[in-house]
Amino acid sequence: MQYNTLSDDYSVSPQIDVTDVPSIAQAGFKSVICNRPDQENPVSRQIEAIKAAVEAAGMDFAENVFDPSSFGPDKIERQAELLAQLPNPVFAYCASGNRCSVVWAFTQAGRVATDRILDATTRAGYQLAHLRPQLEMMALNRAEG
Repeated sequence: MQYNTLSDDYSVSPQIDVTDVPSIAQAGFKSVICNRPDQENPVSRQIEAIKAAVEAAGMDFAENVFDPSSFGPDKIERQAELLAQLPNPVFAYCASGNRCSVVWAFTQAGRVATDRILDATTRAGYQLAHLRPQLEMMALNRAEG
């Protein structure tokens, strides 16, 4: 199982299987967030199957599913809430890890310098430089209150 670390408390991964859960727990993760809608997966990889395995392994599980057509401020806010509430470190997954990286980047805008956000995602293999204007706008909006 492959995962990419974006911060000390947050790593992302392509879709996982229930057989990956013991490795996630052994790696020291305390929580798992699913960012992938069920309709993109066969039943064996859908939320309920993964959730049951994660909870059986003693970790917390949460979902904040979205696709490009449903991504917006509500998903960013939900991810930020989950990151504030769940025990760290958090392991998030979607189809490739990109979705989890994008939503994380927006949760960090205004809290962490945009260059640091984009450096972290680039090091992890996710090219999000095209989001710089939106990240900077979100940072500005957060600074203004």
